[in-house]
Amino acid sequence: MENSKDIYVLYFNTRDELLRVDLRKVAYFKADRNYTDVFFLNGVHLTLPTSLMAIEQMLDSDKLKGRTLPFVRIGRSLIVNISQIIHINLLRGEMVLNDMESSNVLRIEVPKEALKKVKELFNHKS
Repeated sequence: MENSKDIYVLYFNTRDELLRVDLRKVAYFKADRNYTDVFFLNGVHLTLPTSLMAIEQMLDSDKLKGRTLPFVRIGRSLIVNISQIIHINLLRGEMVLNDMESSNVLRIEVPKEALKKVKELFNHKS
């Protein structure tokens, strides 16, 4: 029987490793050629053996259908958990993420045009 929390978990198997990614704790995914770096809110970082496009497809998969996942693709190299964005600075080209529960703050350099689109997402919500 599948645990309801498991619907938010992605598993990545390689010959030598098993990587478990709890999507509720992910700050963002960043492309690294054929791999993807995942950064968690607690500061942990893993490299996944798959592309960012594959991650995007997994986030849209049938397993996760019906669940609201706060991820949005930003440009060619990032998928960000928008529920963790606390600051967007267009002049610096920077996005700041924090879960408002821990002292960890993650800063990401993002192209200004991509930041403008994210800012527009928030403007439409208010």
